[in-house]
Amino acid sequence: MGYGKGEVIRVGIIGCGGIANGKHIPGILGVEGVEIVALCDIIPERAEQTKESFGLTGAKVYQDYKDLLKDETIDDVQVCTPNRSHSFITIDALEAGKNVMVEKPMAINAAEAKAMIDASKRTGKALTVAYQNRQSPEMQILKAEAEAGTFGRIYYAKAQALRRRGVPTWGVFMNEYEQGGGPLIDICTHSLDGTLWILNNYKPKRCFGTTFHMLGKMPAEYQGNGWGEWDPEKFTVEDSAFGMCIMEDGTLITLETSWALNTLDTVDEGRTFLCGTLAGADCTDDGVRINGVRDGQMYVDIINDKTERGAPYYDGRGWEGFGIREQQVWYDYLRGEGELVVKPEQAYVVSQILEGIYESARTGKEIVFD
Repeated sequence: MGYGKGEVIRVGIIGCGGIANGKHIPGILGVEGVEIVALCDIIPERAEQTKESFGLTGAKVYQDYKDLLKDETIDDVQVCTPNRSHSFITIDALEAGKNVMVEKPMAINAAEAKAMIDASKRTGKALTVAYQNRQSPEMQILKAEAEAGTFGRIYYAKAQALRRRGVPTWGVFMNEYEQGGGPLIDICTHSLDGTLWILNNYKPKRCFGTTFHMLGKMPAEYQGNGWGEWDPEKFTVEDSAFGMCIMEDGTLITLETSWALNTLDTVDEGRTFLCGTLAGADCTDDGVRINGVRDGQMYVDIINDKTERGAPYYDGRGWEGFGIREQQVWYDYLRGEGELVVKPEQAYVVSQILEGIYESARTGKEIVFD
């Protein structure tokens, strides 16, 4: 860290799939003083296509990420691979002297997330996790209001990410081995991260939950998926999940998430619902609604965040600014010009809770955290 204003930060991208092409690379290209100098993918043609698509004429292309890490001129690595490989690629990159931004979720389980934190501390290199939804207007509004004391003591919150039919049929999203789970680890991870961040509460005490493998096994005539028909035999993750986590101070957080659920009560990923002693809040298509009592009268204030909705970095609507801001604050931090927005210790707690809910669903028991 400590790069000067005129010094270019050289970046290597590991994994050239949808999230790299849709978010990370456009975000980096929106930041001054940063240059993408290397691309890596296990399918080298995919890396070559990325290089051509973005006009990265000077970037080197690698098939093995370890070869990319040997380049001592690379300052920063962004890990955009399936969940299972997040931890070992990140640790190798840190050990190679690179700062790292890893795509969410931090890791496939809490133990691997902890090993990543240990590696960051051991090497002195910076580590962050790509929870770009913290940069959304609604999350920024809720965070500011919480810090201003608008809600008083927040004692109940919901982390929501509900799709009626939004099963990602590309890549390895439906593969439990590669991803570690379905909508809970994929999209509800954003909602939980944002909720914990707004509450500034990272001390879970116990949790329980359940997952459902129902609609994912249905034949084509019952699917109606917006992103095309899926193969039930390859749908090995949950299609919906629900859970509760009680924090050490008694705060209750519920989690509701789905890729496929017969409901009209759909909620985009990254949204949260808050109840405090002075006021509450939720996020709607009209904006952030804050409700409470003022001068003896109930009130509702609506703050319009002007955010268009859709699947982030897939349908191309209204999300590009989040990715640029995510990269800007990361590189500002590396230059010593700001705070680390997503601390790895925070992302670790997200992984801890998600793993607890999966374990509770598997065993039918409440999970108690140490």
